[in-house]
Amino acid sequence: MPKKIVEVNNLIKIFPAKKPFLFWGRKKNAVTAVNNISFHIKKGEIVGLLGPNGAGKTTTIDMLLGLITPTSGEISVFGKKFALKRKEILKKINFSSSYTHLPWSLTVWENLYVVAKLYGVGQPKEKISRIMNMLNLSPKKNTEVGDLSSGWITRLNLARTFINDPEFILLDEPTSSLDPEAANDIRKYILKLRQEEGTTILWTSHNMAEVEEVCDRVIFLHHGKIIAEDTPEGLSGRIRKVRVSLMITSYLDKLKELARQKNWPLRISGRFQILEVLESEIPLLLNSLTALNINYSAISIDKPTLEDFFLSIAGQKENSYGKN
Repeated sequence: MPKKIVEVNNLIKIFPAKKPFLFWGRKKNAVTAVNNISFHIKKGEIVGLLGPNGAGKTTTIDMLLGLITPTSGEISVFGKKFALKRKEILKKINFSSSYTHLPWSLTVWENLYVVAKLYGVGQPKEKISRIMNMLNLSPKKNTEVGDLSSGWITRLNLARTFINDPEFILLDEPTSSLDPEAANDIRKYILKLRQEEGTTILWTSHNMAEVEEVCDRVIFLHHGKIIAEDTPEGLSGRIRKVRVSLMITSYLDKLKELARQKNWPLRISGRFQILEVLESEIPLLLNSLTALNINYSAISIDKPTLEDFFLSIAGQKENSYGKN
């Protein structure tokens, strides 16, 4: 059984209340950003950390990187307590975010060389050359970061992440700003890295299809708490209804009445009428369409996805917690 690379136990982060500055502004109450969460990540596992904005994802990552100190709880990485072995642990991990700011006056090569020297990478020039070729960065080698597009900056951030051959990588929206072909290449490389090196990865993204493709397991945060944890297939399977999309050519009014009688949610998207029904109700729907002479020129049946789970859970919890 693969060993646990990351163990998080009863982690809490409370940002204290802030008093107004002199007579201006208003008092800010204490905020519990992360509320008693526990999870683990095994060697070679890719785990997705998902949740709506303000769920606690960034705070959790910051604590895993040692950027902020937990209010309470414990983090262990590589079997060592982070609080006691911080420097040793950080040498073997790395982090990438498309929102990270790099020195704009340095070239692509200079940025990577500085990072390589900080990590004490042996033969840094050869290592940089290999990573640049892998991520197709070579054409931009002598370009200053300030002159790069957001897509090239995303590639540079990823190159910086791989420079020290990390055993544990934290990826925050790693393919944002990339075109579909480039994003697909990056995902393939990361999966290859996991397969060949056993690299362990914590992956955050708002691209649910991407998470379904690459992640072995998903942890869903909301208001600082873990509210669901399962495989992507397991989470999407919790949504019982399927979507039936129909391009109706006659008797649309009959379809609306049928949906009302059966209590099937119906909405219009472009030229399609979309019904939400239980999978077991599909034969009843099709038989009803035939019996009522409701004709259609196209039909598709889509099973629930991870995005459906995300939207359903976020919506339910938002109603229970109230508006932010």
